Amino acid sequence: MPGSVQDSVRTVEVRYFAAAAEAADRAEETLSLPAGADLADLRTALIDRYGERMGKILGVAAYLIDSELTRDLTRPVGAQVDVLPPFAGG
Repeated sequence: MPGSVQDSVRTVEVRYFAAAAEAADRAEETLSLPAGADLADLRTALIDRYGERMGKILGVAAYLIDSELTRDLTRPVGAQVDVLPPFAGG
């Protein structure tokens, strides 16, 4: 039904790796974001939830959104977003 609450919310599975998992104290979770949310919106939600430590990690992280690696904050979120901080040892 157009205009319903379901049309205005998107469910996103967020998976955390390395330092991001430590900052979130979890490996994954499901979040509800506004429909049309982009990566910048997700980052804001995660910083609000987990604080400045997460903010620093997100500032250097790459993101895998529905199998596409990106750092483009205008990229719409998909059904799944992986947060990939830089890994040591390269």
